[in-house]
Formats: sequence, structure tokens, C-alpha cells
Amino acid sequence: MATVSLSVSTVKPLADRVFVKISPQEEKTAGGILLPDTAKEKPQVGEIVAVGPGKRNDDGSRTEPEVKVGDKVLYSKYAGTDIKLGNEDYVLLSEKDILAVVN
Repeated sequence: MATVSLSVSTVKPLADRVFVKISPQEEKTAGGILLPDTAKEKPQVGEIVAVGPGKRNDDGSRTEPEVKVGDKVLYSKYAGTDIKLGNEDYVLLSEKDILAVVN
């Protein structure tokens, strides 16, 4: 069996998929209470590190993605596939699961 070494530079999303690095979330509440891992919600904000070529239309042309590498985005809570590379957490999403670009 062949072994494949994955890194961010080797992952290239297909079609309208985007590869997002999950932003670390707060470990304290506003009142200063430390949250255990079991009480934390799944993050919904991240930075795009790779973008696919776009969705293919019926006539064979591609629709350009609305987001680009480096954009900070807000995405659906339970969307995509979680991936861990090294110590970093990523999610592979379809572009339709992105709700907004955050400035």
C-alpha cells in the first residue's frame, strides 16, 4: 500500500469546493470562565487556503468562484468534511456552504 503525505500545498479542491483553515476559537467566556473541550461549539469562521476551479455549467463552461485564497469566511455549522493536517484543523466545503465573507 502506498503512503501519501498530505500538506496544505498538496490539497487541490475540485469543482466548487474550497479548503478552509479553521480559526481558533475563544477558550474563555466574556465573564472569564474557561470552557472545556466538550462545551465548545464547532467553529464557523476560517480562512480560505485553496479554491477549486469552479462549478461546471450545463454547456461545459465553468462558473468562477466568488471567493479567493486569503478571504476570511463564515460557513454553515455542520457543513463540509473536517480534516486534520499536522496540528492544524481544516474543513473542505462546497462554495454554497459559505454564508459570508468577513472583513
